Amino acid sequence: MAMSPALWADSSAPQSSFQYHNKSAVAAVGKQPNVVEPGGLYRTDYDSEFGIIWARLQASCPARFTPALIQGLREFQMDVERRVRNEMATAHPNPTRYQVFASDIPGIFSLGGDLELFQRLIKAKNKAELSRYALECVDLVHTNVTNYRLPVTTISLVQGTALGGGFEAALAANVVVAERSVRMGLPEVMFNMFPGMGAYQLLTRRLTPVQAERMILSGRTYTAEDLYDMGVIDIVAEDGQGEAAVYSYIRRHSKQAHGEAGLRRLVQQSTPIDYDDMRKSVEIWVETALGLSDSDLRHMDYLIRAQRKNQPQQRLD
Repeated sequence: MAMSPALWADSSAPQSSFQYHNKSAVAAVGKQPNVVEPGGLYRTDYDSEFGIIWARLQASCPARFTPALIQGLREFQMDVERRVRNEMATAHPNPTRYQVFASDIPGIFSLGGDLELFQRLIKAKNKAELSRYALECVDLVHTNVTNYRLPVTTISLVQGTALGGGFEAALAANVVVAERSVRMGLPEVMFNMFPGMGAYQLLTRRLTPVQAERMILSGRTYTAEDLYDMGVIDIVAEDGQGEAAVYSYIRRHSKQAHGEAGLRRLVQQSTPIDYDDMRKSVEIWVETALGLSDSDLRHMDYLIRAQRKNQPQQRLD
């Protein structure tokens, strides 16, 4: 499927063709901190003591999921899968057991999908490229929430605001750790839309369908404590203690990693998040998006301004 460069172009990301070269970060045995991919969007660390691969959005990364960021994270996921499968095939004595996704953007985990791109594609009635973007997001979410169908536990560490697709990204993990002051929510109803890249499926693993629907339609932002009390997230850490909370969780669970991996398989079998179902959700999302009125798109402008406001200055050119 060919892309139209004028519509797909992302002014906040490097315009050269994106190539992922972080193989050393996931291939080396031992700790290799601060390996930054060429586009400067995120960095990886590998902690061999605990078998953790970290992926952290750089402080200079856009506060939304741009096409370049999505592409880079998909490449990262594919490298992680290759690494783990190779470790299993060679009976590695200290295999990778955890993947943690976090953000170094000050005060922000992610503000969600690329709304400026959405608006441009909707106005152009470009169904093909809107679908392409959404399906690539679904690939990211589904790979993470099904933990690669491998004995790996995926963890989200939320240390800042997570809205829309950012909240979906946080929920697309087996374990969600959030610091106390963060806010999370699904604001899409503000411009007459709904989150279509997995929010409903992810929430109904943790809530009843009625509760999930109410949360989506409320448009509210929630505190970490609210979400913990509802069962939507797993751990609330004090501000600045999120990473310590991740390590505390891993230390507690390391001795039962084998049994926990079996439980993950059982969860995936008993309450599966079906990839085809998520793709069908995207079809509904795209049809709904293309039906937005001019008034709805003007309401979207408010959130676009919020994403621009929180855009790192060095990426505004």
